[in-house]
Amino acid sequence: LKVNRVLNTLELGWNAIGDEGAIAIADALKFNGALTRLVLDWNQIADQGTIALADALYGNGVLKKLFLHGNTIKDEGAIAFATALMGNKVLNTLYLNDNNIGTAGAKANAKALKGNGVLSALDLGENKIKDEGAIAIANALKGNQVLQHLWLNGNGLANYSKQLLSDASKDRANF
Repeated sequence: LKVNRVLNTLELGWNAIGDEGAIAIADALKFNGALTRLVLDWNQIADQGTIALADALYGNGVLKKLFLHGNTIKDEGAIAFATALMGNKVLNTLYLNDNNIGTAGAKANAKALKGNGVLSALDLGENKIKDEGAIAIANALKGNQVLQHLWLNGNGLANYSKQLLSDASKDRANF
């Protein structure tokens, strides 16, 4: 990957690469100028690997889609991605669904949404963000007109949180 100039999609789902593999991929991403889509679903990647990927993403000007569905990412990893989103100008799709992200991770991503003008799809479904995280995201939607697809299913949200999200998105085109 460090010297790749051709490969634009890499799908390594279901390979149990763990943090060690994620760190190696992150190291390569810092130098890669071609990869636009990376799928690392169901790989037992936890916060250490996620933080390395987020650090690589911060300065990466090529990767547009990143899928980390079904890993073991918690708040620390989600917060690292939120920081990366604030400094990344090309990533438009981020799937962090079916992990262990809680309220703190959701709040950090909400803050990132306020300042990110590129991300159009964010999947935080099947995590543990609860009402407090959903309310933060609903508030962030008011200041972000770029996000078009948001998944928060399976987070144990109460009806009032769902209503706030609905209200925040009702005047948005293509949401």
